[in-house]
Amino acid sequence: MRDLVAGMRYLGEGQRWVARHGRWWGFGLIPALIALVLYVGVLIALAIWSGDLAAWATPFADDWGSPWQGLLRGVFVALLLAGGLTLSVLTFTAVTLLIGDPFYESLSAKVEESEGYCPPGPDRPLWRELALALRDSVHVLLRAAGFGILLFVLGFVPFLGQTVVPAIGFCVSGFFLTVELTAVAMQRRDVPVRARLRLLRGRKALAVGFGTPLVLLFLIPFLAVALMPGAVAGATLLVRDLVPAGNGDEGGHGGGGEGMDEAAGRGGAAAPAGAGPVPASPAPPPAPHAPQPPRPRSGPGPSAGRPPAGW
Repeated sequence: MRDLVAGMRYLGEGQRWVARHGRWWGFGLIPALIALVLYVGVLIALAIWSGDLAAWATPFADDWGSPWQGLLRGVFVALLLAGGLTLSVLTFTAVTLLIGDPFYESLSAKVEESEGYCPPGPDRPLWRELALALRDSVHVLLRAAGFGILLFVLGFVPFLGQTVVPAIGFCVSGFFLTVELTAVAMQRRDVPVRARLRLLRGRKALAVGFGTPLVLLFLIPFLAVALMPGAVAGATLLVRDLVPAGNGDEGGHGGGGEGMDEAAGRGGAAAPAGAGPVPASPAPPPAPHAPQPPRPRSGPGPSAGRPPAGW
């Protein structure tokens, strides 16, 4: 329960951050507005051509009399529009993050700088970052689709399909929305998508508490656009405590990815097993390390103190 409340508080902290930094809120609106225009255009085109699509998909009903032909094709049009709207809700965040990768990278970095320390991130060209973001989004969407199919089938179970299954569906959608929104800050720490999923599976209540309220709010037209910058800011604050960045002594804490493991190895490698006795000559002094800026905790409380449990 504490993690569930903590996730909601991270969401509120992110919205408060962009409220205090209005210029960055406006900056973060740009990719969401671009995605909104694209989705509205596609949905309008779908509505205009839905009648022709229904006629093309149901040629066997050409000879049916009234009202059966109109009823069948009306149901087809309704399902087509409902499916298009559902798909747009499920993919809006992923497409917006893909379009706005440079925007949200800058916004997320500014949030980290305001909290005391921003990790430098891997040195990759923009096209490589976009390719990785696209690959990771497809990976997450395929996993979400698998759960969606299972919940769709369970929706036909009497009583449970109309009560418990929709609630579980919102929680699952919230979890995967959190996975998408934390991608910006996780990529800066070079945490691959599989390790990202492992981390958030170990703190499912935290991820659900952050993402599920957003899923419900995103169902309100245009609210997703207004909340998107704050959602990215809140996800950055969540990642700061879930995956502390910087020195090797913290880099592997919480089950992080390959980049974190490499950093941990560089930060404090132990002597190999079976090595001979240490020679009597004094060892050369270690190379000086540049002092790291202080990294205060950013959220409602430290969340990296407990190792993640399995799913």
